[in-house]
Amino acid sequence: MRFRHMDARPTNKELEILGVLWRRGPSSVREVHEDLATKQDTGYTTILKLMQIMAEKGLVSRDEENRAHIYTASVTEAEAQSGLMNDLVAKAFGGSAHRLALHALGSKQATQEELDEIRRLLDELGGEK
Repeated sequence: MRFRHMDARPTNKELEILGVLWRRGPSSVREVHEDLATKQDTGYTTILKLMQIMAEKGLVSRDEENRAHIYTASVTEAEAQSGLMNDLVAKAFGGSAHRLALHALGSKQATQEELDEIRRLLDELGGEK
């Protein structure tokens, strides 16, 4: 997913809210707030305002049929990750996936399982030799 404009890209706080929606499914502001409150102290009205902004940005949809509005993520986790990754590659690595991969692998020790998975992916992308 390519974000339509700069404001459509989720902020860190919006990603936390999306994470709750991806995990729980459609939820009220109160449910999202209660979930996030287990990790950090963020006010209910702050979460409400963020979710209203997210609806304007198209990141979530809102069902207004009941008194407690129910919010649903409008983007999948994979779509959000892909959009953020494309932006990161373009901005920080000059559009080079190669530079990103080298940097990622050089900055943190990968486990053997992760390296095996990377090898399988490279084999799939490049074809078996």
